[in-house]
Amino acid sequence: MLELSELHQETRTEEAVAWHRKDLLDTDCLSPAEIELVMETAAAMDEVRSRPVGKVATLRGCTVVTLFYEQSTRTRASFEVAAKAMGADVVNMTASGSSVEKGESLIDTVRTLEAIGADVVVMRHGRSGAPYLAARNTSASIVNGGDGTHAHPTQALLDLYTMRRHVGDLAGKKVVIVGDILHSRVARSNIWTLMAQGAEVVLCGPATLLPRTLAATGERGSCTVTTNFDDAVEGADVVMALRMQKERQQGGLIASIRDYIRGYQLNSARLDRARPGALVMHPGPMNEGIEIAPEVAHGLASVIEEQVSNGVSVRMAVLYLLTAGRRAHAA
Repeated sequence: MLELSELHQETRTEEAVAWHRKDLLDTDCLSPAEIELVMETAAAMDEVRSRPVGKVATLRGCTVVTLFYEQSTRTRASFEVAAKAMGADVVNMTASGSSVEKGESLIDTVRTLEAIGADVVVMRHGRSGAPYLAARNTSASIVNGGDGTHAHPTQALLDLYTMRRHVGDLAGKKVVIVGDILHSRVARSNIWTLMAQGAEVVLCGPATLLPRTLAATGERGSCTVTTNFDDAVEGADVVMALRMQKERQQGGLIASIRDYIRGYQLNSARLDRARPGALVMHPGPMNEGIEIAPEVAHGLASVIEEQVSNGVSVRMAVLYLLTAGRRAHAA
């Protein structure tokens, strides 16, 4: 098992300890250099995971708490595997069965976790902005594992890592995100990272699920919105489908699931409009047969399972950078 000093050497210590952020709350605050540092560190973690043992002692002595007020499989398990792969002690908490059910406030909860020795708290909450409140009220590092409809930074970073492994430099590349953009924290965080890389981001969905306020032009990339999926996917280098929740029909935001499938399902015919070799992505969980056809979800162009695997490496990188920064600041 590698010791901390060895991993520092592999991940270019002088850059890693220059990470000054206590928390990771969204991608919009990350500079291109910081995003690049996460990508480089994730690549180093990939190399570690490929070894026979696949573990390091980097976080030995650190306690990572997963505090989830909403259900999750991929994000929670991914962080747990990532933390344990680096030797951390992991404590899993849910709102159900905890003092939250007795009326304990979020501030009281994070202060209690800090008091019992939590170094990093990975938090998912149904209210947008909740991780920001937590971060202001604890010295522990807060990682946003998804808050309301606002942000999901580590998902965006693992998506970017996956794209770069296949597409390379994203400058000038066309990335289409289709589905319920209005309620998608994944889409919002992806917009920032992709535009910072110089990508041409196209958001597509029914008009009722497509906030046009997200259209923007940055220093490098751009973001446009459209309701025409057939036109949007034309010449795309990456197509990402988002999960369509049945509640959207019940809430009157879409006419019917059948209409949604007709206009916005990522199927073989639509994928044929994209560039040859275009990537198919999905943040999960998937509703196969609704937002994505089964033959596309499991086809040769799909990197959906790779996204899940890459999530461990990226989250290892995030945990490493946060704890390395804390140690450098303490020193």
